[in-house]
Amino acid sequence: MRSRFTSLVFALSIAACFFSSTSFAQRQGRGNTEAAGPSVPHDPHDLTGVWLLSTRQSAGFTLSNDVPARTPYGEMKFNANKPSYGPRAIPPAQGNDPTGMCDPLGIPRILFFTNWPIEIFQAPGRMIQVFEWNRVFREIWTDGRDLPKDPEDLKWLGYSVGKWDGDVFVVESSGFDERPWIDHFDNPHSSGMRLQERYHRADRDTLELTMTLTDPKVYTKPWVSEKKTFRLVQKGEIKEMFCVPSEEQSFNSRIRNPAGGVPKK
Repeated sequence: MRSRFTSLVFALSIAACFFSSTSFAQRQGRGNTEAAGPSVPHDPHDLTGVWLLSTRQSAGFTLSNDVPARTPYGEMKFNANKPSYGPRAIPPAQGNDPTGMCDPLGIPRILFFTNWPIEIFQAPGRMIQVFEWNRVFREIWTDGRDLPKDPEDLKWLGYSVGKWDGDVFVVESSGFDERPWIDHFDNPHSSGMRLQERYHRADRDTLELTMTLTDPKVYTKPWVSEKKTFRLVQKGEIKEMFCVPSEEQSFNSRIRNPAGGVPKK
């Protein structure tokens, strides 16, 4: 299946109006997820379901617009990145966004990557997130184990543990591979990044998420996200959506590279 990522996300830098009046969810045939459902009984400790990020948010493709000051090391990493979206955007063929080679998006970027939905399952000892984009499977351990303080095995999605704080599900993560970017705007992180996610089911159809990213090697203070709002997709299901390296490379050669002034090999 041809990756829609190529024609959608990297095209956003020259077609920002794509997300204007009509929601992405409506174009995908998932109905109107912007309007909250009726106030009906629900279990605030049950996050099960297919959830779709609301598009009407000011910082939809990043944690928030209030980016903390970077350290000298953080500035060096930031300047080495060449995004295809935002104020520093260049033609994708001249950029180095890891997703252009179908690399994993990583956490937290996949949590607000356009509007591919997330399905959440709760099982004994674990909460599972399955992302439609690339069918990514993430485990959040809820069996009481501690978060590794200095993990040697770095992961694209990090290592995550979670527990309930009242009606808020709190996830703590560490052990991140530093190759993924934080967001579309090429903000970097180090392998020492720590991320806290706080999920709150405000009503049956509304899931709220706030995040705090702490990475002293890259940022001079913690980066607190704006509230991200997800809507429950009634009778939703996760579709197959893969970024296929062979297809992506072919598309790069035929379309993206010539459009960016990079000659064909």
